[in-house]
Amino acid sequence: MLAEQKAEADHIVLQKAAPAGDASTSTDSPVPALRGKAAPAFTLVNLEGKKVSLADYKGKPVLVNFWATWCAPCKLEMPWFEEFRTKYAAQGFEILGVSMDDETVGKDEIGKVAKKAGVTYPILLQDDKIGKQYGGVDYLPMSFYVGKDGVVVEETAGLADKDQVEAHIKRLLAAGGQ
Repeated sequence: MLAEQKAEADHIVLQKAAPAGDASTSTDSPVPALRGKAAPAFTLVNLEGKKVSLADYKGKPVLVNFWATWCAPCKLEMPWFEEFRTKYAAQGFEILGVSMDDETVGKDEIGKVAKKAGVTYPILLQDDKIGKQYGGVDYLPMSFYVGKDGVVVEETAGLADKDQVEAHIKRLLAAGGQ
């Protein structure tokens, strides 16, 4: 019960990400307006040094989650993502975790945090473009639920409760072409 209360309290408190290099369009919502649009394409390097592209997951429902090692709400939701990835694997569901840590945090430290959270889904290292492509990523965690057709079905900023995360995943699985 206490963990649920903490998660709910964290839901309304967003973690401010490191300042972006340029100011983006200001809105009342911290969530970029990508819902209903094609997810921006990217190719990033994973912890093993292999290039991974969003295009590699064409035809699959994908959750693109932006997180950082210093973000407590991020670390809280990562085991949930892992649980749901396993639960919905038969439907092709995949998760890509994009670490928004700066260059002072090495990939070993990022890998250690992911492992401690029980993560087995791909962890990708940000480049200087990915945050801007996804609307600035000014808050963490930030998640984009991308349908099989490559269109963003849902986007969230901050920690949602576990039931909301699963509801977004179910909506994702029900959406998007092919």
